[in-house]
Amino acid sequence: MVRKFAERSDVIPVLAEIFREHGFAGTSLSVITDRTGLGKGSLYHFFPNGKEEMAKVILDDVAGWFEANVFVPLRESEDPAAGIDHMFKAVVQFFQSGRRICLVGTFALDDTRERFASEVQSYFAAWTGVLAAALKRSGFGAKAAREMAEDVVAGIQGALVLARAQDDPTVFIRSMKRLQQRTRATHAD
Repeated sequence: MVRKFAERSDVIPVLAEIFREHGFAGTSLSVITDRTGLGKGSLYHFFPNGKEEMAKVILDDVAGWFEANVFVPLRESEDPAAGIDHMFKAVVQFFQSGRRICLVGTFALDDTRERFASEVQSYFAAWTGVLAAALKRSGFGAKAAREMAEDVVAGIQGALVLARAQDDPTVFIRSMKRLQQRTRATHAD
């Protein structure tokens, strides 16, 4: 079935899934044209700088989703515990209960990671930073909040890999519940 894309923004979710499946290096223009139904001319119309521009736009799209749906609630929730709980619900939704791998994580592990180092580093730094601040507001000491934020983000990424490796999304859900419980305990430095 050929898809119709009227605007550049229409093709971004499809491209994201392609890059998620194949990584940057494994995503060829022929794979993109096959999956989108767009010819090379149309692709270059939407993305004049080619595959690299596609990847950057996709990474920006993911970062924008996380800013709106994870970072803002963590930052602005009057009740930091509610903001943290919201983060876990949003993460489960975004990663489709462990059925969808992390696109940014894929780029971090890909052979071309240096090409996207700034975007990858910014995403993970923002996530751990806003989560650490919310944990601190909820009663963790500064050092414990920072360490817990790192553990939670690393735990989410690891749970995605484990769920995928075992072809069992319930691994991800169980991990999210355990990580969420860990964020409810308070620790002084």
